[in-house]
Amino acid sequence: MPLGWAIVSTGRHPDQKVAPAINADGGSAIAAVVSRGAERARAFADKHGASAAAAYDDYGAMLRDPAVGAVYLASPNHLHTEQTAQAAAAGKHVLCEKPMALTLADCRRMVDACREAGVKLGVGFHLRAHPGFQRLRALVADGALGAVSMVGASWVRGVRGQTAPPPRPPGQEWWEEPAMAGAGVMMATGVHCVDALRYALGREVAEVAAMNDATSGAPLEHMLAMLLRFDGGAIGQVVTSRRTPDWPSQDVAVYGSEGRGALVGGVDTTLTGELAVDTQSAQERTAFDPPDPIAMYTGQVEAFRRAVEEGGEPLATGEDGLRAAEVTLAMVESARSGRRVSVGA
Repeated sequence: MPLGWAIVSTGRHPDQKVAPAINADGGSAIAAVVSRGAERARAFADKHGASAAAAYDDYGAMLRDPAVGAVYLASPNHLHTEQTAQAAAAGKHVLCEKPMALTLADCRRMVDACREAGVKLGVGFHLRAHPGFQRLRALVADGALGAVSMVGASWVRGVRGQTAPPPRPPGQEWWEEPAMAGAGVMMATGVHCVDALRYALGREVAEVAAMNDATSGAPLEHMLAMLLRFDGGAIGQVVTSRRTPDWPSQDVAVYGSEGRGALVGGVDTTLTGELAVDTQSAQERTAFDPPDPIAMYTGQVEAFRRAVEEGGEPLATGEDGLRAAEVTLAMVESARSGRRVSVGA
């Protein structure tokens, strides 16, 4: 029997990425959709070929549905903690979009609630499902790049002629509310860059120094640059922006004593880019073409389902989400104070 998913939110990301990914995974099915209006939920389910799925405008009612085994949360960030705790209490596994929560206490509450209930908690760091990142991680773990000294990641967008990003489309306005979003571009794309570097290195961030364009009148940053120091001494750089046009490429790169490995153009919501590896002993080029808009999300859904069925872990766990939140809060404090900040301090 397929794993029945409840999709919470009918916004762009569930519509374009996750619902198609659930349908593409042979062991999953859309069992329910939750939206602010039942008619909207019904239309979303029908659009994605799930005419048998239940449509809800009440989250609690959905949790009582025995056809639902896992809940995918794409709701506003500030709702994740309570919704996860409720789902865990109902015996439902949870795949939560990043950021998992706005405070470390809330992240820990989510992790504890799922652990105590014996359900899985995953976080939506889709880049972990990119085969290029997986290969880069393996190269680091195997020592093929030698002792890693520097790493970098960028996810930068913008439109010529604009000094600020355009307003969010209908249904995404909450991203402009500090109490609901928690931070700006860091929450949207920066956390993916940080997690990609953590994933590639297999090490934690120890210290952060950050600058952004937040002001007292506009507290949600649209542009951010960070320096990171990892356990073991490697130095990292993260650059992310919604108002910087003509950035050459969205990349992750790892530099070691034996050479370099990079996924060029691969930091995206579409599986694309090229893996380029140059070491003392080998050169490797792998192009991910044609681009696939849902492959990483299908991989994420499949890995989560297998964790439920086989007892393993999702691609990114609640602990991974907690670590990303630690770096985010350190970034906010560093940018505010102009000082380096120890992560988790």
